[in-house]
Amino acid sequence: MVERVEVNLPGREYTVEIGPGLLAQAGAFVAPLLRRPRVAVITDENVAALHLDTLRAGLAAQGITMESLSLPAGEATKCWAQLTVCVEWLLDREVERGDVVIAFGGGVIGDLVGFAASVLRRGVRFVQIPTSLLAQVDSSVGGKTGINTRHGKNLVGAFHQPSLVLADTAVLGTLTPRDFLAGYGEVVKYGLLGDPAFFDWLEAQGPALADGDGAGRVEAVRRSVQMKADIVMRDETEQGDRALLNLGHTFGHALEAATGYSDRLLHGEGVAIGCALAFELSARMGLCAQEAPSRVRAHLRAMGMKVDMADIEGDLPDAEGLLALMGQDKKVVAGRLNFILTRGIGDAFVTDDVARSDVIAVLSDALALR
Repeated sequence: MVERVEVNLPGREYTVEIGPGLLAQAGAFVAPLLRRPRVAVITDENVAALHLDTLRAGLAAQGITMESLSLPAGEATKCWAQLTVCVEWLLDREVERGDVVIAFGGGVIGDLVGFAASVLRRGVRFVQIPTSLLAQVDSSVGGKTGINTRHGKNLVGAFHQPSLVLADTAVLGTLTPRDFLAGYGEVVKYGLLGDPAFFDWLEAQGPALADGDGAGRVEAVRRSVQMKADIVMRDETEQGDRALLNLGHTFGHALEAATGYSDRLLHGEGVAIGCALAFELSARMGLCAQEAPSRVRAHLRAMGMKVDMADIEGDLPDAEGLLALMGQDKKVVAGRLNFILTRGIGDAFVTDDVARSDVIAVLSDALALR
C-alpha cells in the first residue's frame, strides 16, 4: 500500500510517495519528469553498497539510464569541498537545466545534493529518495538544502523544492538500531510540537516501530510528512509557523557543534535531547507542568534513546560555551535567540522572550548530571 502526501506550493507542487518497494518502481515515478531518459544520481558509499543496484534496476525498467557518484558517508560530507565535487561532477556529465538529479541517501545527501541542484545552472530539478527515517520524515520534504561551515550547521543553503519524494519504507529495515532511533527523534518532535494524539499513538506503537512493524512505519512516516507539508504550505521560507519544526534544534545544533558533527552525537539524537531540554526550559519558566518534560523523557528512555547530556560520551563545553554555540544558530533574529518552547505536549510556540539566566540554569543542571 503506497500512501501519498501532496505538497501544494503554487507552481512547485510535488508528491511524497510513501510505502515499501518504491525503489523497484522508481522508473515509473521518475519517467514523467524527464525530457530525456537519463538521470544523475548522487549517493553515499553505504547506501550505494546496499541499494544502488535496486534503484538502477527500477529505473532501467522504464528505459532510464543513470550515472552515479558515491560520496563518503557522514555529516562531515555536508561541506564546501563536497559541494564542489558534486557540482563539478554534474557539469562533467553535461547535466542540463531540463534534466533531473537524484539525491539518494539520508539527510546529509539530501541537503547537499539539493543545494548542488539549486546552484547548478541557476537551478535544476531534483528528486529526493530518502533512505533514513530522519530524511523520510523531515529533511527530504520542504525544500531546505544546505551545507555546514565552521560557524555552524546549515548556515549556507537555499530553499529549493524537490520535484518528487520517494520514501521506500522497506529500506528502513537496513538501518542500524541507532540510526533508526535517531530518526525517531524527529518523528517524536511532530507529536510534541503540534499533535498530542500522535504522541499518544507513538507511546503505544513506538516499540513495535523499532522492532520492524512495516504498517506502523508507513503510518508514522505519513503522519509526520503530512504535518510537515501542512506547515510548509503555510510558511515555505520560515517566516512564522515553519520555525516550530525547529523544536529541539536550538539545543541540538549546539550539542552537534560541541561534538564536532561526529558520530558522538547523530542529528536526531541531538534533536531528542534538545526536545527534552526545551521542555525543561518551558517548565522552569512556568509555561508547562513539570509532568510534561517527565513524560517526554520517559518515552525517549523507554525507546532506548539518548535523553540527557550525560548520554553523550566525551567532554562538552560548560553552559556558557554551549550558549555561545547556540548564538550561531539560524534562529538568531536582530541579535536575539529565538526558542521553540511549549505550553504542553502538542502546543509549541516561538519566542525570543527568554531570560539568559534560565537557559544557563537548564544547561548547568543538565551538565551537572554528567
